[in-house]
Amino acid sequence: MTAMGKILILQVLKMSAWFQFALICKAHQDPIATNGHLFPWNKVRLPDKIVPVHYDLRIHPNLTSLNFTGTVKIEVLVKEETSFVILHSKDLEITGATIIPEEDLETDNLGKNVSVLEYPSHEQIALQAAEPLAAHRKYRLCIEFCASLAEGFDGFYKSTYRTVDGEKRILATTDFEPTAARMAFPCFDEPSFKATFSIKISRERQHLALSNMPKIRTLELEGGLLEDHFDKSVKMSTYLVAYIVCDFRAVSAVTSSGIKVSVYAVPEKWNQTHYALEVAVKMLEFYEHYFNISYPLPKQDLVAIPDFQSGAMENWGLITYRETSLLYDPQTSCDADKLWITKVIGHELAHQWFGNLVTMEWWNDIWLNEGFARYMERVSVNSTYPDIQIDDYFLNVCFGAMARDSLNSSHPITNPAETPTQIMEMFDAVSYDKGACVLNMLKDFLTEDVFQNGVIRYLRRYSYKNAKSDDLWDSMANTCSEEDFTGGFCYTRSQAEAHAYHHAEEHMHLKEMMDTWTLQMGIPLVVVERSGKQVRIHQERFLKGVLQEDPEWAALQSGYLWHVPLTYFTSGSGSVGRHLLRTKSDTIELEGEVSWVKFNSDMNGYYVVHYEGDGWDSLIHLLDRNHTALSHKDRTNLIHNAFQLVSVGRLSLDRALDLTSYLRRESENIPLLQGVGYLEVLYRMMDRRGISDVADGLKRYILQYFKSVIDKQTWSDGGSVSEKRLRTELLGLACVLGYPPCIEKANQLFTSWVNSNGSVSLPTDVLRTVYLIGAQTSEGWNQLLEYYRISLSATEKNKILSALTQSRDTDKLTKLIDLSMEGEVIKTQDLAAVIATISRNPAGQALAWNFVRNNWSKLLEKFHLGSSSIRALISGTTSHFSSKEELEEVKVFFDSFEGQGQELRIIQVVLEVIQKNIRWLERNLHVLRKWLVDNVQRT
Repeated sequence: MTAMGKILILQVLKMSAWFQFALICKAHQDPIATNGHLFPWNKVRLPDKIVPVHYDLRIHPNLTSLNFTGTVKIEVLVKEETSFVILHSKDLEITGATIIPEEDLETDNLGKNVSVLEYPSHEQIALQAAEPLAAHRKYRLCIEFCASLAEGFDGFYKSTYRTVDGEKRILATTDFEPTAARMAFPCFDEPSFKATFSIKISRERQHLALSNMPKIRTLELEGGLLEDHFDKSVKMSTYLVAYIVCDFRAVSAVTSSGIKVSVYAVPEKWNQTHYALEVAVKMLEFYEHYFNISYPLPKQDLVAIPDFQSGAMENWGLITYRETSLLYDPQTSCDADKLWITKVIGHELAHQWFGNLVTMEWWNDIWLNEGFARYMERVSVNSTYPDIQIDDYFLNVCFGAMARDSLNSSHPITNPAETPTQIMEMFDAVSYDKGACVLNMLKDFLTEDVFQNGVIRYLRRYSYKNAKSDDLWDSMANTCSEEDFTGGFCYTRSQAEAHAYHHAEEHMHLKEMMDTWTLQMGIPLVVVERSGKQVRIHQERFLKGVLQEDPEWAALQSGYLWHVPLTYFTSGSGSVGRHLLRTKSDTIELEGEVSWVKFNSDMNGYYVVHYEGDGWDSLIHLLDRNHTALSHKDRTNLIHNAFQLVSVGRLSLDRALDLTSYLRRESENIPLLQGVGYLEVLYRMMDRRGISDVADGLKRYILQYFKSVIDKQTWSDGGSVSEKRLRTELLGLACVLGYPPCIEKANQLFTSWVNSNGSVSLPTDVLRTVYLIGAQTSEGWNQLLEYYRISLSATEKNKILSALTQSRDTDKLTKLIDLSMEGEVIKTQDLAAVIATISRNPAGQALAWNFVRNNWSKLLEKFHLGSSSIRALISGTTSHFSSKEELEEVKVFFDSFEGQGQELRIIQVVLEVIQKNIRWLERNLHVLRKWLVDNVQRT
């Protein structure tokens, strides 16, 4: 070989060195940056060598070119010497970066440009310092960046609306939780990296800018732009940062403590903001009193965003909402809409303390934010709007949690989550609803005062900091003076005497008890057997679709034990008894002979109860003879328990159905709706499966048995909240079941409304039902779609859209899906709901499922994997399946994902639900058929 040849080979080898190095690193799974260099960090979580202290963020969104530029200056404290800074960045182009030592900040030293490495797999960048950054010193990171406004619903994204004249207007808004602040500016995007923020936003003169803090000045820039400067924020996590550039109008008021509250909406919907303002002022004042901690910011804005994926987001001082969660139109919003708006506002304002002031240390404990906020909905609405009767709604919160938590694919409240997808999946019924129900049970166990004092102690101790579940239990267990503190619990002498289970030997450590509820998944099934004055109790794991005789039953039960704070009352007691069940089995001695015993008083506990022996017979007899001996919550709880026990083979379906026979004498609407609701679920299952004889039998039974209460319903808006809900539900069901008087009246109202060009005001309680019947004709469907296009009421559009999805014409259903994908007439934010409701329509279930299968990649372009929308699309189109063929179809589809969602927990959930549905039908279809033959009157 010639010398020149050797030189050429050496040059080739040298040029390929980085390529070879990259191959070696890949083999060892070392992280390689986009430029082929080794990335200096290989973990999803950021190192803790550097912590941010303050961000100075300057943003300029261009609403014409739909991009934005920005500069962020981050003051950081180096805790341990390092040669690189790792922080988050996603879909941002970094155009420059420097690092300036603290001592040079007052000089002309602009710092040295540093190289930036990008590692998209972990959504991280590395700033490589020319020389090591010294421990215990501060530096300023200066990073310039640019990007397009996001097309989805995360990060800094574009939203649009149309004026009455049809003009399309654009706004830019943010939504960062849980991991999308990194899409808007480079940052330490983890909840424990709290810092303060100074934000500056450039805008055109016709727009306004909003951020977490009040605006303190506006500067005129070259070219006619204005730059708004906002006050320095309190110390907070990056996911709570928010800013908006828009042309909205606001209505404002001031709380008794001087906080300015404003509600913003698009100009044409300004007149729908007043109810939200009233609620927000009341709620903010309530929370300041309840938590005994002042709201720390000078203002609180609530903004209705035209494109928004979830219900709302609790950004500190600048809460953003979907329009249906904030705007109330008296002409088209019903009481259910009012309840939703009120509780969402209550939820988000609770977050200003739970989540914002005190933040979970990591996303595995997101329930500390969301479970508490869900629980505080009940507390705040009960206090400020008692007529809304949210206590009854809260029963459904716990029923929903149990439906999810009774599956083997559930997860503990506190659960590992590392990647953005895993973190997003933590925002589910377990974190929100089970979290709230467990807190409610704890409140009932500790008493209201002790619980509230523990909450206040927790918030004060960890203000502007981060906390774990153990920190909450420690605060709850240490809320009193030394003389009242015993064995890890805090009780006054009177409280100890008032609660039977508060004896000295049961003064256990609170953490030990609560760990059984947060660190293990599932629900306890408490099995009760009474013999004279003695009640034997034992606990099992309640697991739907698995029977005692199944070979896997013992293994699935192994290792599960809860500390269950039982409550009970009997035919002979005037008060609630209490017993803390900490072992597999125990006994309770009653004070005298009784004819019945009912556990879980008012369903304050998170457990299911089965009564062995003649326990269920005595309770069913009681309901038939004197149902008011039990509270309406206890009656609702019994109905729920009975139907749940059918799915585990502890109670036969005919006995559960027999229990509901007392409902024709039921005067309270909540248990009535619970019973009718189960019958409707059965009817819809049979209708979807095409089991026509059973579906017809259920239809006849419901219309015969509940005819009198259906006929009593008026097509008006009068009555209490409970009565209005009953009217909405019963008339809606009666029309779905083809009840002639219902359909005739709905058609009459729809015709009158159409003939008036929409000017006739329909009763809001029956609006959805009237639209539903109107949409069954081709002409009516087209008229409703046209009215949908021009309506300015988000709640009305919701009702119209729901009606349109119930057409039996598959061409029309396909058109709705196409319009939702386009995102103009029907917003893409509603796509998941449209497909899910079409899927519940027997004429649309195959259409919806096939659409998801054929358009999976396109759906992932619109919604992030793990997002609530993707989970709703999967669950909404498959969870009602109940045949082995459908199960196999779903398995095959999910197996083909190949990295496009295979790891999603929701997949295991729906597969288990389908298997449960199959087994339920196999065991109960013949029972249901026979029961209907015995109970339906033939005409």
